[in-house]
Amino acid sequence: MEKQNTFMKLFGSLLVFVYHCFDRIVIQGHLPLLSREAHIVHWFRDVHGVYPIDTEALKKRTSEYVNWVKAYARNHNVPLERAKKGVSKEDYVRPYLKRLEKKNQYGVYFIFTSMEQGTCFHPMVPQFPTDDPNYRIIQRKRRMDMHFYFYIRDEVLGPMVMCVGTYLPFFTTYYLNGHNWIENELKQKGIAFRKDDNAFLWVADPAALQTAADSLTAEVIAKRLDCWTLLVGPKFSEKERAAVKLSRDYSINQAEYCRNFIFRRNAPIHKIFERSCEMGLFNLSADKVAQIFGFRKTRRFRGKLYSLLEKIDHGHHVLRAYAKSAVARMYEKYSTFLRLEVCINKMKDLGFNKGLENLEKLRQRMAEVTGRFAGFEAQGLNVHVDFPLFQRLALPVTMGKTKIAGIKIHNTRMLRLMEVLLHHATQIQGWRTADIHQAITTAFGLQAESYTLTQLRYDLRKMKAHGLVERDGKRYCYRLTDKGAKVALMFVLFHKRVCGPVAGSLFERRPNEHYKPKSRIEAAYYKADAAIQNVINELAMAA
Repeated sequence: MEKQNTFMKLFGSLLVFVYHCFDRIVIQGHLPLLSREAHIVHWFRDVHGVYPIDTEALKKRTSEYVNWVKAYARNHNVPLERAKKGVSKEDYVRPYLKRLEKKNQYGVYFIFTSMEQGTCFHPMVPQFPTDDPNYRIIQRKRRMDMHFYFYIRDEVLGPMVMCVGTYLPFFTTYYLNGHNWIENELKQKGIAFRKDDNAFLWVADPAALQTAADSLTAEVIAKRLDCWTLLVGPKFSEKERAAVKLSRDYSINQAEYCRNFIFRRNAPIHKIFERSCEMGLFNLSADKVAQIFGFRKTRRFRGKLYSLLEKIDHGHHVLRAYAKSAVARMYEKYSTFLRLEVCINKMKDLGFNKGLENLEKLRQRMAEVTGRFAGFEAQGLNVHVDFPLFQRLALPVTMGKTKIAGIKIHNTRMLRLMEVLLHHATQIQGWRTADIHQAITTAFGLQAESYTLTQLRYDLRKMKAHGLVERDGKRYCYRLTDKGAKVALMFVLFHKRVCGPVAGSLFERRPNEHYKPKSRIEAAYYKADAAIQNVINELAMAA
């Protein structure tokens, strides 16, 4: 929890408010007793007395529903069009939604038809003769069929989309947005707010906004989905419902959860995001990604663990971290707010099934992930040059009866060690001294004799004495502590971002006064170094 609040401690004075909520939720609805081949045989043969079960019997159910949708669109003056390739459906229907909002009306305001891959049942004649010449094999397969996209303005969930396949078993997909739910809740309570696209930029009562975000439950969603499925979904008679239980089950196919930081001014957002990307690409290793998502990284781990920076989605840079089927994203939007977002496609990766009843567990888990992600970014940003800390580290410390030397900021060996430990995340699980030594010599192209294991053990001992590393139990395996991660980031940033590449290269002192520098830059460096030393000497004499 302390790490999650680090971001607020650092930038609280720059923030208006922070809130977290579900963003996009994709829910799959299906009829359990019409989802298998045996169910279809029972449906036609026993309930309807249709035998043999041929293609015409299956097509009849499809044509009945298609004709009903066309009649519904005609009777309610709802546009019914075919989706055009390369045209965004959301952008195309937005004027119709605005028209409905202006009239303060609810209901279906647009219907798209689209040919897409879907699940259906197909009758096949057996390869070999059977005693029953009318016997058909019912096979479940995927094929291109027509889908209806109903664009709905719901009085509870707000704008939503319902996609219905026109072939048995009539799989239905629902697309919801948590921001629409929050907007309706704030309007009902009379709380003023300002919303831009898919984020709240101002609200009279931030606590009420977060309360509204947390009040979206599985019961509320299921009730509204049942309502719209009954109104515009496939139709079943009372006889059919009496013979077969046709209630729908809902499962979460995809969920996005976001944590939004709304700033008072636009200026700091880009700088914070830029520095977060720099440190994220440098320090967001596989081990750290696994920690953020709460995954245990073992030899049996299957899936992706990596981070990248890309600019493809919305024309702005996005820092991504992938872990199994989940992805964490960070981006600045409209130079107005900073968003940390987590998207999950397989609920089992988080340890529970995809039933809608697990929505609250999913909320808690994804809120923890975004909190850890924010804490990680804050940890990388909280590395301002703390000169008193440099001074304390430079002083020797005592362990028992042994006096351990201090850590100097210009120590090249120590800087390399910290850089390697950071690169492999704060937990070096299963890494013995020899493994760390191999990583350092490989990363910096060193010969084994130029940096020996004895020297490495001495450096690790110094870091351990100053509380920067700790052992893994009784094993000689090391990991950075929280203080160690901060100090290591500070050292690396000081050399790479404050001192710059010239000072970071650490020119060696001239072997003698007649040594001729290899370049003009090196000569200038020695000249500046000598000038600084003269100033120090003059101050010492004056004192």
